[in-house]
Amino acid sequence: MKIIYFASVRDRVGRADEELSDLEDSFTIEDLIEVLSARGEAWKSALKDQRLLFAKNQEIVSIDTPISVNDEIAIMPPVTGG
Repeated sequence: MKIIYFASVRDRVGRADEELSDLEDSFTIEDLIEVLSARGEAWKSALKDQRLLFAKNQEIVSIDTPISVNDEIAIMPPVTGG
């Protein structure tokens, strides 16, 4: 699974993307957030915002969406404008 971090999430975790291959079949975005948050304070801090947006294979999805090792997951902060 490719995970892409955008904007402030990328800045907090210190990388733009990464690959994960050791996930179970019945995984959701929420499960992924738990796994990543367990890595340390940088991930926990970056992923605690309830307003984060998630995309699975370039389509916005909810936190309870099932995912697999073949998916691309993007994690981004809410879009603001002005």
